[in-house]
Amino acid sequence: MSELIEGLPDAVAIRCIARVPFYLHPKLELVSRSWRAAVRSPELFKARQEVGSAEDLLCVCAFDPENLWQLYDPLRDLWITLPVLPSKIRHLAHFGVVCSAGKLFVLGGGSDAVDPLTGDQDGSFATNEVWSYDPVLRQWASRASMLVPRAMFACCALNGKIVVAGGFTSCRKSISLAEMYDPEKDVWIPIPDLHRTHNSACSGVVIGGKLHVLHRGLSTVQVLENVGSGWTVEDYGWLQGPMAVVHDAVYVMSHWLIFKQEGKTRKVVVSASEFRKRIGFAMTGLGDDIYVIGGVIGPDQWNWDIKPMSGVDILTVGGDRPTWRQATPMTRCRGTILGCTQLRI
Repeated sequence: MSELIEGLPDAVAIRCIARVPFYLHPKLELVSRSWRAAVRSPELFKARQEVGSAEDLLCVCAFDPENLWQLYDPLRDLWITLPVLPSKIRHLAHFGVVCSAGKLFVLGGGSDAVDPLTGDQDGSFATNEVWSYDPVLRQWASRASMLVPRAMFACCALNGKIVVAGGFTSCRKSISLAEMYDPEKDVWIPIPDLHRTHNSACSGVVIGGKLHVLHRGLSTVQVLENVGSGWTVEDYGWLQGPMAVVHDAVYVMSHWLIFKQEGKTRKVVVSASEFRKRIGFAMTGLGDDIYVIGGVIGPDQWNWDIKPMSGVDILTVGGDRPTWRQATPMTRCRGTILGCTQLRI
């Protein structure tokens, strides 16, 4: 690598470049070959952590266009489009998504494609494939497959590893099997099964360093603090509905209100009546904010049309008075949100 900045050691130059926002990195690559190599080097992203310039972005995938992901930069209110996920499965859906070790992981799932002539679903219900997106190299890569094909399952990052549990396997049978992935070694290992399964989709959230697995329609939550101790079953009485975690606090949208769960009690935070006609949206937390993204409006008894949405509504819950505001809509994605997570770069 030639001298990056004239008169400066490369170690110092890297720390200078590390302060440039992530969305400008493609332009930095145009300066020279040495700058391109620096921008695509692990050393630059280590330097970003060291100088305090790491950024938290949202990763979003919607039904339309097929297998396309976008990143949202909340500080600059702009969207960045990633290369198309190279899966052979059309309209991959019901997958797990999580970020770990500075990469975006898309795990399992099946096809949501429908034959427009017959109305038949694609035959691929659940897969064990795993993909990772590296923001340093800006490309997708295939990773070690899960031990079990699954869809509609819980998936979270826990202590630097990725844990998946429950869901449905390729024969559409609900399973209690759980496994854990090491992103550094690219290896899956089985871990203790869930205590119980349920014939419904499940999801996972991490609160206080513990993974909580929730099944739709059940009030009980299965909790994993560490693999050695296995799962415990708790009944927190949490409301059912879209959920977001902000600073280890759980917020749920139910009956068009946003509730904050505090142990087994809850309190109303703010009205969410503007989402009464919207379905299929994502609700997630980032910083002091809750994001409500995309979805579709309709149909109803008066209007059979379905309107895909690309809008983004933000609720700030970190202050004294929660307030809604709107962000720049997604520039490419629209409609039902298939996956949403946070990426720290």
